[in-house]
Amino acid sequence: MHAPNLVVVAGPVRQDDIPRLCADLRAVVLASGADEVICDVGAVTTADLVTVEAVARLRLAARRAGTGLRLRGPAPALWALLRLVGLAELCVELETELCVEVERDPEEREPPLGVEEAVESGDPAL
Repeated sequence: MHAPNLVVVAGPVRQDDIPRLCADLRAVVLASGADEVICDVGAVTTADLVTVEAVARLRLAARRAGTGLRLRGPAPALWALLRLVGLAELCVELETELCVEVERDPEEREPPLGVEEAVESGDPAL
């Protein structure tokens, strides 16, 4: 049996699932009156932008209902995506710290960071 403030998201999340998930969240808030809804995403099998959009829309639905939202059990790949888009603060019970670093390419004709140009005394001035 589920806790009264729990919404479970499972399987691959499709675009068509998002309105139903938001309706489920609103129903949980109305039934429980909870200050915070826990969204269990441990059974989500894909980490893609549709899943991230679903989480963002669930967060918006929770705010509109006057309650908070916390995610429980995100897979490392999903958590990394949520962290990349700024939604990682929703996650609870994280066992490991993951780090996603974005490496940028230098602009055209711009040397990469950490490279210093040297001038030799015999080079002609331009």
